[in-house]
Amino acid sequence: MPNEIDKGRRDLDKVLRNPVKRPDSSVSLTRRTFLQRSLVTGTALGAGAASLGLLPLVNTIDVAQAAGESFRFAWVSDTHLYGPGVNERFVDKTVKAFKEIQGMSPSADFMIFGGDLAQKGRQDELQLGSDLLKEVKIKKLFIPGEHDWYLDMGAEWEKRFGGSPWSMDHKGVRIIGLNTIGHAPDYWTAKKMSPEERMGHMEALDGTVAGAWAGLGRPQLKWLSDNLAGWPKDKPIIVFSHNPLYNYYAPWNFWVRDWQEVQEILGPYSNVTNVHGHTHQVLYNEIGTMRSIGMLATSWPWPYAPGVPNLTTPMVRVDPGDHFDGVGWGSLTGGDRVENEYMMWRKDIFATAQADSGAGDEGNQVLNERIADKQWPY
Repeated sequence: MPNEIDKGRRDLDKVLRNPVKRPDSSVSLTRRTFLQRSLVTGTALGAGAASLGLLPLVNTIDVAQAAGESFRFAWVSDTHLYGPGVNERFVDKTVKAFKEIQGMSPSADFMIFGGDLAQKGRQDELQLGSDLLKEVKIKKLFIPGEHDWYLDMGAEWEKRFGGSPWSMDHKGVRIIGLNTIGHAPDYWTAKKMSPEERMGHMEALDGTVAGAWAGLGRPQLKWLSDNLAGWPKDKPIIVFSHNPLYNYYAPWNFWVRDWQEVQEILGPYSNVTNVHGHTHQVLYNEIGTMRSIGMLATSWPWPYAPGVPNLTTPMVRVDPGDHFDGVGWGSLTGGDRVENEYMMWRKDIFATAQADSGAGDEGNQVLNERIADKQWPY
């Protein structure tokens, strides 16, 4: 008999696969993967960064609209910072990512931090992240990750970075930030867990105890439906979430448990892009009219889940045994046309093709070395 994971994926495919219904054909997504190696000249992080051997990466999306203004935003997530003095490699990579975002030309309209700033949700970790974020002077938006939340149930996070969900309209695009991690069924009270024990299970993504913790929950589903009720069905929507909004791999909570309800709400809109973190890997997915983009982390790469679902295309296969591989940040420009740029450390990466997006139009993922790497090879 098929296991529950396979059954869930078949259900997902049966409910959502529609050979006629796809994201708006007038919308194209261009991914550019830039390969980056260490080229510190003493201006960015000095000897500290040079000692890393490799530098963090860049995730970008450019939103170019046929009938509206274009804009660019940057994405960073999954920095997993420990307290000061612990795992300085994670700190160095986070600092470099923030410096690169601040140095973007032209400047991004805003930066979204997509959750898991901290590793154990401690105040000193969140304070460190808050201090590092001061490097970024442009507008900053935030959604939480489970590592930020389950020590004190989000109290310190919301005090520093505000609550979610939220929405704003920017240059003709409805932009939404969701909380996909703060609505876990209460498994800890009956087990008389301390906050530290609860955080320990969430930190390890221990689904055997924590269960299916990722989800929007009924109040947030209603909020999402109400928020979009007056939005034209053909106008662009970008939804930020920590977890993917579909059933990628439930045992690692690479999903939201109420994905079907989410799709019922978003399905009537023809131009929906979901940008998510949590998976620490480059992903592209289409469900009906919604495309999902999985983003790089600055901390470490997760391996791709066993038996990647049919609806998901791994864009760049990194080496999970190499902790310098498959990590980074992103800059995105979006609207009717969404462009997403990554920068990879390795000179050689495992991609599905030299030009492959999984989006149905050939030639829109391009692997490029930086000009500087060509001038100063090593």
